[in-house]
Amino acid sequence: MPSLRRSGLSPGLAFVLTTGCATITPTTGRGVDWAAIAAGNPAPIVTAVGETEAVATANADAADDPAIWRNPVTPSASLIVATDKRAGLNVYGLTGRQRHFVDAGRVNNVDLIETTIAGRPGVLVAASDRNDVSAAKVALYRLNTASARLERIGAVAAGPGEAYGMCLSSHEGEVDAFLVLKDGTIRQVALDLAGVVPSGRVVRTMKLGTQSEGCVVDQRSQRLYVAEEDVGIWRFDARPTGSSVPVRVASVDGRQLVADVEGLALAAEPDGRTLLVASSQGDNAYALFDIADNRFVGRFRIGAGRLGATSETDGIEVALGDFGPDFPSGLMVAQDGDNAPRTQNFKLVDWRAVQRVR
Repeated sequence: MPSLRRSGLSPGLAFVLTTGCATITPTTGRGVDWAAIAAGNPAPIVTAVGETEAVATANADAADDPAIWRNPVTPSASLIVATDKRAGLNVYGLTGRQRHFVDAGRVNNVDLIETTIAGRPGVLVAASDRNDVSAAKVALYRLNTASARLERIGAVAAGPGEAYGMCLSSHEGEVDAFLVLKDGTIRQVALDLAGVVPSGRVVRTMKLGTQSEGCVVDQRSQRLYVAEEDVGIWRFDARPTGSSVPVRVASVDGRQLVADVEGLALAAEPDGRTLLVASSQGDNAYALFDIADNRFVGRFRIGAGRLGATSETDGIEVALGDFGPDFPSGLMVAQDGDNAPRTQNFKLVDWRAVQRVR
């Protein structure tokens, strides 16, 4: 989608709030002039305080999706794992410096979770492997948090189709990978990490009608959220025995969400609310929803500060807590689709800035 970068937006602009659950007419996005709609769709501005080094792949849409590991002992030594979907996986420190690169080929989305791997506690990294568009796989790595390196532990087959979105869930000591195929099929893969070589099996299949990608699981409620790009955001029961019927959370309407809906992230706020953050790619914004009642509570943009604005954002991630002096309350990482004159990268936002404009 072409950039819709705008200028002249004031940081003092207020959110447009709704009350109760929004009533929105669904649309596929076809034939809609999203650029014209976005022109009248202001949002408060926050600015990035950090950014990663640019990905190595030039002249292509390459940077895509990030995941965050928080170092509980030394928060400023936390790590970001992010995809170059044309080449592999990058590991960055919070200064933005690349610490490691793994040549994994075409891996699209990434997530991580702390769990037991081959009998040892560790950080599991899972990426949607689309090297073979006819055979979806989950590529699995251990993140060595001391050396900031990724150690490959294997891959798990997840049936036919093109792997696209990826998120992880933990329940009763088990880890599931949710693999979103490009056609809207969602496969829940139960991972077996007990042995040296991991394995897995598809325990459930769900379906959305059109192209989908971004996903995230609320571990507390065991709910899975999935972005159907031209339609909106849906919720599923994430438990293997749960219902496979989707519940609508929000629709593409040109106001709250502008197609494509891309990355999703969750922010468990200190006041007890959990916010769903969505990349509203069509107007270079980010929408916020309270997951308690699917209520829209605002939107914002990452504007042109010292490090430049974000535009055409694909993947996002949010992690709250202490990440050191630059991010004492939490960190948001957003892919930047236009980082000229350099190749694409990821911008880092102090979550306090988002809290101030909400």
